[in-house]
Amino acid sequence: MVQPTPYFHVPLNLSHAGRVARRILLLLEEPVPGEGPDAGEAHRIAGEIVTLLAPCMDSDDNPPGPAAAILRSRAAVLGRKLVDHVEHGGLGDDRLGQCVRNFFECLELGLEGASISLRAGENPQSFQRPV
Repeated sequence: MVQPTPYFHVPLNLSHAGRVARRILLLLEEPVPGEGPDAGEAHRIAGEIVTLLAPCMDSDDNPPGPAAAILRSRAAVLGRKLVDHVEHGGLGDDRLGQCVRNFFECLELGLEGASISLRAGENPQSFQRPV
């Protein structure tokens, strides 16, 4: 029997997702020449997520109704692209993976976050992971 993947269920919190995205941006740092295209794209996408969620961080709240769902979907699409570049560029590490998991948790996508964070470098044995 396959065990379900444990994950944290967090209510939608776009302002905190924006703050986590800001941490991701800082962890990725500015790419250096010769680092490869994935580093630059990952950094650019992280910046795009921060910009997308900035109004939520400013108001410290989710937008009302359907606007929150649309924003969440856009942020999730960008988050998946970010992880693709992190994985392909070999940029991941445990802290970055933890932030990716937290980001998806804040989007109410905890199950996806628990698996996609491993692609971003989170240690599967990390004490920060849900059990």
